[in-house]
Order: sequence, then structure tokens, then C-alpha cells
Amino acid sequence: MAYLDFLQTHGDRLIDGTVVTVFQFFLATAVAVSVALLFGLMRLSQNLAIRSVAVGYIEIFRGTSLLVQLFWIFFVLPLFGINLDKFLAGFLAVGLNMGAYGAELVRGAILAVPRGQWEAAVALNMPRSRRMWRIVLPQAFLIMLPPWGNLVIEILKGTALVALISVTDLMFEVRQINIATFKAVEAFGTAILVYYAMARLFVTPCMRALERAMARKTGKA
Repeated sequence: MAYLDFLQTHGDRLIDGTVVTVFQFFLATAVAVSVALLFGLMRLSQNLAIRSVAVGYIEIFRGTSLLVQLFWIFFVLPLFGINLDKFLAGFLAVGLNMGAYGAELVRGAILAVPRGQWEAAVALNMPRSRRMWRIVLPQAFLIMLPPWGNLVIEILKGTALVALISVTDLMFEVRQINIATFKAVEAFGTAILVYYAMARLFVTPCMRALERAMARKTGKA
């Protein structure tokens, strides 16, 4: 009963925080997917300059902490005249960080497409860009989806850090409730349940459904 009273008292704040977390998650995922596709393709470029830019980005964002990147984007960039709203800085930092990992998944998946598929497209005299979009990428997407499922869950968990720059997400609200009530078990226990439910009941089923759809589309169902 005590926990029900806790939910009744603080339920509105928890719901509001969860909504912000959901928005942060979707926007960060959109940034990560876009960045991963762009830099994954750049990583395979025959142009040394383009490839070097991609390698530099990937190594910097994979080799440093997401928390440090978040603080740099929100607290340090304003020193150079770049001021970002805390909501924007939050999902941008998470998306850019996870996009670096995703770029390597994209690169690996493209290289894993059987060589015969590339050669068949060349034999049909397809332009390089059309080869990539019509033949290679659909098969690469199927290969990369299982590890991307794990990465998307990492994006969801990574959004919890945006509370540290005062984005009023679920984790921010939970911390404020805990400070005011000292009910750490109820507050952080609720956060665990919400994050788990989002990962287990939404992200995982969606990624598996996407895997099945791509398998049907590529004839590998």
C-alpha cells in the first residue's frame, strides 16, 4: 500500500519525466542512425580524406566517455559561441556517441555482404550508388539489425545521463523525488521498472519485427 501511495503522490511527475525520456530516446536514436549510416559509408570511401574524417570521428566518440561529451557539448561549446538548449544538447550527445558505435556496425555489415552480390551488380552494369542502395544495403541492414537492437537499448539507457544537465527526464524527476522524500527504494525502483518495460516491451519487439520484415524483403525469411 505504501508504494501505491507513493505512485499516487508522485505519479504525475514520473509520467512527465517518462514522456521526456521517450522523446530523448527517439531523437537520440534518429541522430545515431543517421550518423552511423553517414560515417559508416564514409569509412568505406576510397577517398583518403573522407575516410580519415570518419575514422577521426569514430575514434574520438568511442574513445571518450559519453558523460564527458555531454558536458563538453552543454558547458564547453558556449565558450566558443555555440549555445545549445539543454534538451537539444542531451539527445545530440547521446546520438553522436552511439552513432560512432553504429558506424562500425554499418561498415562491418556492408563488408559481410557476400562478394558475389557485389560482382553480380557490377555484371549488370549498375552505377556504384545504385549498387549500394538496391543490392548491398538491404542485405547489410538484415545483418546489422541484431547488434543494432543492443545498441538501441544502450541509447535508451544512455538518455538517463541527460538528467545531469537538468533535462527533466525520468531520472531527473526520480532524483528530485528521492531528495525530497528519501524514498530511494520506491523512486529508483520505479525508474528500473520503467526503463526495463521500455526496453523489453517496446524496443526488443520492434527490433525483432523489423528483422522479420527485412528477412521477408530480402527473401531470407
